[in-house]
Amino acid sequence: MRFPRFRARIANSALVPILLTVDGCETLPHCDWLCTGQDVFPAMLEAIDRAQKSVFLEVYIFSASPLGEQFRGALIRARRRGAKVRVMVDALGSMGLSGTFWNPLIELGGEFRFFNPRILNRFGVRDHRKLLVCDERIAFIGGFNIAPEYDGDGVTCGWCDIGLKLEGPLVPQLAASFQEMFDRAESRQQTFLRFSRFRMRKTVSSGSEELLLSGPGRGASPVKQALRRDLDRARMVQVIVAYFLPTWRLRRALTRVVHLGGKVEMILAGKSDVTLSRLAGQSLYRRFLKAGVDIYEYQPQILHAKLIIIDDIVYVGSANLDQRSLNINYELMIRFDNKEVADQAREVFQNTMRHSQQITRESWQRSRTIWRRLKQHWAYFLLVRMDPIIAKWRLKVATD
Repeated sequence: MRFPRFRARIANSALVPILLTVDGCETLPHCDWLCTGQDVFPAMLEAIDRAQKSVFLEVYIFSASPLGEQFRGALIRARRRGAKVRVMVDALGSMGLSGTFWNPLIELGGEFRFFNPRILNRFGVRDHRKLLVCDERIAFIGGFNIAPEYDGDGVTCGWCDIGLKLEGPLVPQLAASFQEMFDRAESRQQTFLRFSRFRMRKTVSSGSEELLLSGPGRGASPVKQALRRDLDRARMVQVIVAYFLPTWRLRRALTRVVHLGGKVEMILAGKSDVTLSRLAGQSLYRRFLKAGVDIYEYQPQILHAKLIIIDDIVYVGSANLDQRSLNINYELMIRFDNKEVADQAREVFQNTMRHSQQITRESWQRSRTIWRRLKQHWAYFLLVRMDPIIAKWRLKVATD
């Protein structure tokens, strides 16, 4: 499956900011949809090779594979040209990566950090963001990690994911967000957690775009707040997520769209790298199907994409609709309020649906054996009840 590449010119429109607004930016942003590893990785490597001033790379998983070596080589070349190069990967997500892998870059003056390296002390606080910023002019966001399983067409090989290349006034804000995360990556535990509560949960607005930054701490995340606001007046909702365990309020908001005469379509994982998450999400199928929500499961490969379309509003980035993304992990999403971008996102959705199987209420009832129900309910209990409690306890202990 080859997804078309899109370029969208986004017109300015009024948008009420939650915290910050980018002022004085006359350059109109534009974006390219890169929906396979075969598209996104060459584009990212090209951007690194063109960078002259700075390259910032942040991912959850970085594998010491031939693909990882390609990226390291491009980063080394950028550093040799005099560009400032900083790399940060999550210590848990990239636990198989040796710090010595980056020695050739560090020897040239490049910088590398593991985010939250003391895993046993701060296990629950993870950086799930995926971000590449070159020269504070071009940025890549989405669900792609730097690992061989993401390299392919999403059908015959490689996981199915979605990425976006972005230019415009929000790119410097993405660079600033990276710098904040990089600066705190190796901070002392108490300082790290206390500081993170107040600084990383914010929204940056620029015309018809919003940068939604979320992390652990008290209160609702900007992603949840924006989703609830948009779902309250939605008529058509389309969702692609790898891990599906929305909060009770978001579940109610999704079913309410159907009750009020709207339509909700969801493409979820038919195959998953986290079996427990898939089982937990399936425990919710019956009530969604009963409410009239259309559910599809992606069949050819593991689904890892994150895309939400609400009428003419599009969310794309690193966050899933699950408890970790919405309440615990550091995440990054961009919200577009633009019909042209929404039309392009709907085409991506339709292309993905062509490789998905619909789950009907009747077929789902037939497939649910007692043993399967038990596994689904147990998975739900672990991920929805226990995991947030443990994460909150760790945060409380660390900040007392």
